[in-house]
Amino acid sequence: MGRLDDKVCLITGGSRGQGAAEARLFATEGGTVWICDVLDEEGTALAQELDIQYRHLDVTDEQRWSELVAEIVAASGGINVLVNNAAIFRANRMVDTSTEEFQLVMDVNCKGVFLGMRSVAPAMMASGGGSIVNISSLAGMRAAAGALAYSTSKWAVRGMTKVAAVELARKGIRVNSIHPGLIETPMAAEVGPGQEKLIRRTPLGRIAQAEEVAKMALFLASDDSSYSTGSEFLIDGGLNAL
Repeated sequence: MGRLDDKVCLITGGSRGQGAAEARLFATEGGTVWICDVLDEEGTALAQELDIQYRHLDVTDEQRWSELVAEIVAASGGINVLVNNAAIFRANRMVDTSTEEFQLVMDVNCKGVFLGMRSVAPAMMASGGGSIVNISSLAGMRAAAGALAYSTSKWAVRGMTKVAAVELARKGIRVNSIHPGLIETPMAAEVGPGQEKLIRRTPLGRIAQAEEVAKMALFLASDDSSYSTGSEFLIDGGLNAL
């Protein structure tokens, strides 16, 4: 038996990187997997490979969220797991961050998570509960100098996770956040030269693979984490312990 048998799972930002790794693992563990993204070519190819469903979704689009959730409920009978993985990264210090850049990052990384949670919560309640996994970042646990907008958005995800966890607990919905450090994904490449410095500082001395984050997401999505809610789960090679 798989750890996600009989669970309908929705993963945002599922076309590549951590989202794709989660989709692969969740499908292997018996989940009925739907992925969404704005990277249609990659998402469609992955869905065909894994025999799962792909849909286009801009996570900042409130109407599209409603349509997608309704489609999933109609086709699969409900939603049991949401992984809010979609995010963007912009590297700029505070004085160099434009209002437009700050708003864009907050819209995708923060508003997108909010809309996702709000959209799936009624369906999860109707199904008797569920698990929401919000992908934050180590930048949501400590200052990330040089990436003000990104760090701000990830602190917001951490805070939203806790509020939602408290509000939804009696409805049988658990909400937790994952805080990755350096993970080998296309987004990590945007960190630039600073990446090697961070790797050298990391106690485990290496960058992590997307599959390692996926395993943490699987734990939180499954019933193995049935008494965990409102918590932060670090996967950072010990960097936050310094």
